[in-house]
Amino acid sequence: MNMDILMAPIIIFLIIVAPIWLILHYRSKRQVSQGLTEEEYTQLNDLITRADKMAQRIDTLEAILDTEAPQWRTRDE
Repeated sequence: MNMDILMAPIIIFLIIVAPIWLILHYRSKRQVSQGLTEEEYTQLNDLITRADKMAQRIDTLEAILDTEAPQWRTRDE
């Protein structure tokens, strides 16, 4: 009796879910192995440029704060 209850979900899983799961898994593996597209590469370079600009701005702001308010790093939040 207990095996009969489990057999239906197992069969449905093996016939429907498992093949779809495998197809989607290997499709995503293939896409990852192909590397970045030209658009993704451009976006990545744009993000790198923005991050560099933000780092420069943070350095500038910290330098200003060090001059204007030398204890700003040790203040309690």
